[in-house]
Amino acid sequence: MTEVEFWALVTRTDAAQPQESLAQALKQKLTELSNEELKAFDKMFGQQMRRSYLWSVWGAAYIITGCDSEYAFAEFRCFLISLGQERYDAVVADPDSLARLSAWPQKDGYAYPFVDEYDLIAGQIYEDRTGQELPFMPSGKATPAGKKFSTKSKDLKQQYPELSACFPF
Repeated sequence: MTEVEFWALVTRTDAAQPQESLAQALKQKLTELSNEELKAFDKMFGQQMRRSYLWSVWGAAYIITGCDSEYAFAEFRCFLISLGQERYDAVVADPDSLARLSAWPQKDGYAYPFVDEYDLIAGQIYEDRTGQELPFMPSGKATPAGKKFSTKSKDLKQQYPELSACFPF
């Protein structure tokens, strides 16, 4: 599996696409892959999850939604991956650039940048087919890389000026 193929599979049709239709679309695409291709896909997904396991990215999630758990942060990183390679790379390099996203998935009238279990779909398909689990790929180290963000308003506004303007706290 090439990176181009990987990103074609995971990228949503638009930024506001609901997570249910996004997950269903990925599931349909992945069912067409061979078991070896599913393994390669899962490995690439894990690599991207680890690449975005950064305190700076978590700080962006915190501003947008108050994200304060490992599980929610994993779902947030799945959302970032679903935005496609260009946007994903931009956010990993500069998390504040996420403020430039033109539309957001919504839940109860608020931005909902989470995709539940997006990272597990390939493994579920593989297990249904073979009765075996894919090799475990951790989504990050014990703690995110970089310096932990401060939850103080003035620090957040300084580190994430664009996101702070879009998501006042």
